[in-house]
Amino acid sequence: MNNKNLYRCVKSFFVAGIFIFATISAWAQQKPVLSTIIIDPGHGGKDPGAHGQIATEAEIALSISLKLGKVLAEELPESKLIFTRTTDVLPGGATNIHDALEYRANLANQSKGDLFIAIHCNATGARAGGWYAKRVVGHKNVVRYVGKGSKRRKKTVRVPIYESYWVKNTRRGTETYIWAADRTGFKGDAIREADTQTGENVEDSTNQLDLNSPEAIIRGQLYAKKYFAKSLLLATLVEEEFEKGGRLSEGVKQRNEKGIWVLQATGMPSILVETGFVTNTEEEQYLVSEKGQDEIVTQIVNAIKRYKASLEGGTAPVQEMQVNP
Repeated sequence: MNNKNLYRCVKSFFVAGIFIFATISAWAQQKPVLSTIIIDPGHGGKDPGAHGQIATEAEIALSISLKLGKVLAEELPESKLIFTRTTDVLPGGATNIHDALEYRANLANQSKGDLFIAIHCNATGARAGGWYAKRVVGHKNVVRYVGKGSKRRKKTVRVPIYESYWVKNTRRGTETYIWAADRTGFKGDAIREADTQTGENVEDSTNQLDLNSPEAIIRGQLYAKKYFAKSLLLATLVEEEFEKGGRLSEGVKQRNEKGIWVLQATGMPSILVETGFVTNTEEEQYLVSEKGQDEIVTQIVNAIKRYKASLEGGTAPVQEMQVNP
C-alpha cells in the first residue's frame, strides 16, 4: 500500500470514528433522564396497611398510584412506567409480606429504574377518627365496709368521679421518606427524625434490611455516592408542592437508625410518599375523594417535572434546600 492509499485509509477511519462518536453522544443526550419510573402502591391484598374509617391504606395508595401513572404517561411520554401492582393483591403473586417487598425491589432493580416512588398513607397508631377516654371531674364520699366479723365497720372514703369524653384523632399532614444511608454531616442534618408513632412499620423485621450485612454496607456506600442527593431533592420538591397546595407538610424524614426496606433495597433514587393520615376523619375523606387524589397526583407530578428539569440542567441544589425544623 502506497502512502497515498494509506492516507486515505487513515482518513476514512478517522471520519468514521468521529461519526460513531457523534452518534453515540447524540444518543446519550437524547436518552431521557427518567427513562424508567417505578410506581409502587404500598401494601395490597392480605396486607391492607393502615385502616381508616371508610378505606384502607392499600386501597387509597393503589387508586392514587394508578392516577399518577396516567398523568405521568401524558406529561412524560418518553418515560416507561412500571407498576409493582395494579390490583388489590400482594405484588408478584406473593403469599407473604416479605416476599412481596423483595419482589418490589427486584422488579425495580431488574427494570433498571431511574426513579422509585412508593405511595402510602400515614396513621397514628390510635383508633381512626377518635376514641372515648375518661377523666376525673370531681370526688364524692362513699361509705364502704371494711374488716371482717366483729371488726367489720363502716368507713367513709373519697372516690373520683369520672366522665367519658371524645378524643378526636387530629394528626394530619404529609411527609416523604428517603433512606439516610449516612447520618453524619449534612445528610444527617438534612433529614428530620420521624415520630415513632407514624410512618411505615420498620419494627417489623420483614420491612428492614440488615444494615450490618455486607450487602447493606456496599449498598449504603453506593447510595450515599449516587442516589442520596437525588432522593433528597425529589422528596423536598414533593413536600414543597404539597405545601403550595395548602397541605400541612411534615417534611422529609427517616426514622431513627432504621430504614424502610423497599427504599434501602432499590438501586436508584427512591422516595416513599405518605400522602396523609387515614386515621384523621377529614383527611381520610380528602384522600378517598376524586378532588383530593387529583390534587395529590398533580402535586407529585409537578415535583417530578421540576426534578427532571434539574437533572437535565445539570444542577441539583439539594444542599441549598432547608427542611423545616
